[in-house]
Amino acid sequence: MADKRPAVFLDRDGTLMEEAHYCRRPEEVRIYPGVSEALDRLHWAGFANIIITNQSGIGRGLISVEEYEAVQAELLRQIGPARIDATYFCPDAPGTESPRRKPAPGMILEAAAELSLDLRRSWFIGDKPADIECGQNAGTRTILVQTGYGRETMKSTPDFIAPDVAEAIRLLLEN
Repeated sequence: MADKRPAVFLDRDGTLMEEAHYCRRPEEVRIYPGVSEALDRLHWAGFANIIITNQSGIGRGLISVEEYEAVQAELLRQIGPARIDATYFCPDAPGTESPRRKPAPGMILEAAAELSLDLRRSWFIGDKPADIECGQNAGTRTILVQTGYGRETMKSTPDFIAPDVAEAIRLLLEN
């Protein structure tokens, strides 16, 4: 276990960037203030930064994989180089039986195996109950942020609640 690194798994839409319903255009990407600096603090503390995102717009035929990739590239550009270690996305629509679609932990388990991550020392930060449940299903601690859908939904039991990602990262580094 000593060689395994902890990670912070981060939801994308409504957590790292403003919610843009089925975002398909790079010009719609707006990261929240403080995200880049907070991700730097995680790296300095030894965490891997991993994006875990459901992209049901692909499965629903509302956006293409190419549009998703263009939006993701713009998000990574705005966040800045070397701040995200990996991204995992699930294109499946709701109702599809999928071990990868949040709240199932499949994407986290893939990342843990591929990147040699210690899930017991890891966290999941997101704005929806599915994010919190995904982290819990994988054995991580969780933080619900009140950006995106986080203010509207209190139907989950996270370890902590924070107003945004920057504050969530401050909280987890203190704990």
